[in-house]
Amino acid sequence: MNEYRTHKCNELRIEDIGKKVKIAGWVQTIRNLGGLIFADIRDEYGITQAVITVGEALAEDFSKIPVESTVSIEGIVRERESKNKNIPTGDIEIAIENYVVLGKRLKPLPFEINDDKEVREDLRLQYRFLDLRNDKVKENILLRAKVIQFIRNQMIEKDFTEVQTPILTSSSPEGARDYLVPSRVHPGKFYALPQAPQQFKQLLMVSGIDKYFQIAPCFRDEDARADRAPGEFYQLDMEMAFATQEDVFNVIEEVIYNTFKKFTVSNVSKFPFERITYRDSMLKYGSDKPDLRNPLIIQDVSKIFETIEFNAFKGKIVRAIVLPKQENLSRKFYDGMVTFAIEDCKAKGLSWVKVNEGNVLQGSIAKFIDDVSKDNLLKELGAKEGDSIFFVSDEKGVVEKLAGQIRTELAVRLDLLEKDSYKFCWVIDFPMYELDDDGNIAFSHNPFSMPQGGLKALEEKEPLDILAYQYDLVCNGIELSSGAVRNHDPEIMIKAFEIAGYSKKHIEEKFPAMFNAFHYGAPPHAGIAPGIDRIIMLIANEVNIREVIAFPMNSKAQDLLMGAPGTVTEKQLKDVHIKIDVKE
Repeated sequence: MNEYRTHKCNELRIEDIGKKVKIAGWVQTIRNLGGLIFADIRDEYGITQAVITVGEALAEDFSKIPVESTVSIEGIVRERESKNKNIPTGDIEIAIENYVVLGKRLKPLPFEINDDKEVREDLRLQYRFLDLRNDKVKENILLRAKVIQFIRNQMIEKDFTEVQTPILTSSSPEGARDYLVPSRVHPGKFYALPQAPQQFKQLLMVSGIDKYFQIAPCFRDEDARADRAPGEFYQLDMEMAFATQEDVFNVIEEVIYNTFKKFTVSNVSKFPFERITYRDSMLKYGSDKPDLRNPLIIQDVSKIFETIEFNAFKGKIVRAIVLPKQENLSRKFYDGMVTFAIEDCKAKGLSWVKVNEGNVLQGSIAKFIDDVSKDNLLKELGAKEGDSIFFVSDEKGVVEKLAGQIRTELAVRLDLLEKDSYKFCWVIDFPMYELDDDGNIAFSHNPFSMPQGGLKALEEKEPLDILAYQYDLVCNGIELSSGAVRNHDPEIMIKAFEIAGYSKKHIEEKFPAMFNAFHYGAPPHAGIAPGIDRIIMLIANEVNIREVIAFPMNSKAQDLLMGAPGTVTEKQLKDVHIKIDVKE
């Protein structure tokens, strides 16, 4: 029998009246109402009210217990006179016969627990153990545990084998900065924390594991964003042997759909999810992470403006967004969008017209559009009377982003996003290569992806025309995961890296284990790695990923609770053969 409690703080009901029970938890409130002293006792599961009569032997000391102290309460369950229908135990209370203070609060609270008032984030993170007592924060962490368990069970049911891969590994160029760990035994050499289990999971495929998964920690020295935690994050890492892109989609779509359906009450895209090519995504949505809740679509009207004498569009790519008829849009709204484009998006400008009665155009560039061009424009765009059209022009590689930002801002300002829905899609057919800032050919995505068309495509096509079997899963404008069919053929790999300016020696030096393994009968394989933190952030309807992580770092990659990063002693540095030179 538990020494501290017989029941949790959410278990007692009206049928328990007359029982002698014991509960334990935190004192959330104490209220002295003259003749009676009431206390709400809280644990992870809920709240139970306890009461003692003023004048009883225990009452005076009980009333002095600091809130947020831990106690064990023993007494008789009785019916409450004033019931609380908002909690499961609202019909009963415990008449206190005995109590023990198990852990007294000895310091003032830095902020009130379960207070609706905003608390500074740095204070919340410094006292995270208190912040986690807050119902909303605690529920996010409990939700996280349930989601991970549900996902794990689904993968096991699908015959995936859970395998843990190393945390201490070798440094490799995988797109982000490594966290380095100095070796004590091997002076001057370093381990690296894995940016992802990418190489290990591919090695497992060569080893004969047919379907692998794990809830994997990943470590990247990247700057924080609202949807990216600095330092570390978790992903549902998975890989399948003898698998195609469609095989991966079939597994993940069902897992993701089932997870969102179980833990939300919102509308969830039914699978198979919509497939959008990278090219179409950049054109229609101005992003490779399209938010399909936004009904606005971007269209290309460059050809129409080739015959229109408007110098700002000459020689440029021109994109248009049709805004369906809105009531009471003032000139101030249009001017506000122009200001946003110039000041926030750093665009050279934003042009617009409104389609008035009789298809008469009104707006900043209406006078430049002749009747023939106007008719062609309205027909091409499908614009009708009352609609507005916004135009963005710039060079390729810039115009897409600008049009996407305008599309998003219009939807936000006019509240056009579909409510209570999770819109999933796949972005597919990514280009294998792109031009870097210096104009050189570089990998645009995962360098270990299989090019569409294999070796023949690499040998015969222009690099920028080659597509890869790469895919991203996107939800509501957030990238949930990236994946690819892997390049398992050493000959194709050598050629792929050669196009990007790397030699065979580079592959052998940077990826020795995997490149070597592929010479020993590697199966075709494919995988993906949905982000656990982002999945839970979306399900919990939080805008910041730190709200769904138990002990997150702040935006500057600092752990304010534990004081990391911190200094270490000279002896510790000497043990790992490091001397630091930091100027104050």
